[in-house]
Amino acid sequence: MARKAIFDAIRSILGRGFRQSEVDAIDRALDQTFDQAENLALDRVPCVPSHQVSDVGIALIKRFEGCARLRPDGLVEAYPDPGSGGAPWTIGWGATGPDIGPATVWTQAQCDARLARDIARHAAEVAAVLGDAPTTQAQFDALVSFHFNTGAISRATLTARHVAGDPQGAMEQFARWNRAGGRVLKGLARRRQAEAQVYASG
Repeated sequence: MARKAIFDAIRSILGRGFRQSEVDAIDRALDQTFDQAENLALDRVPCVPSHQVSDVGIALIKRFEGCARLRPDGLVEAYPDPGSGGAPWTIGWGATGPDIGPATVWTQAQCDARLARDIARHAAEVAAVLGDAPTTQAQFDALVSFHFNTGAISRATLTARHVAGDPQGAMEQFARWNRAGGRVLKGLARRRQAEAQVYASG
């Protein structure tokens, strides 16, 4: 144990054994030192090592993306961006891309599989930008949801504040990302508020 090694070193320096009062004094000093070190370690939360989104994060993304446009035949069809009324077209759980347009139709299984791949990709991108910045699971979940919706993790002031160790400043930045097509959208405002709440819960 570290404590025994310290006592042995002091005993060697003194060239004698300890009196009980000396043992008690050294013990008190070591207890205080170890307690301070433990508290400091608790304050430093490492970056989420798994780079995986938790069930809370997945539920947050699903809540706001929704799996919209389910047809009577059980298939899911694409829908236009609410801000532009056109591109980018979206399908299932918020999937967008060059493979998705106004005529795209998927099964529910295709929607679910794409969601899993998209979350994993966005989580990897968030992890790459954060590097070793201290990040709780809740913060990671919120940042992935934010990036899933905006694609802006690498350029957002929100990210810079987080990496700089200013979680309060980062949390306040979520509300700024409430526009699409130049207009404030209530849905985006609600999402940013929910993401900020998850971010702060960690």
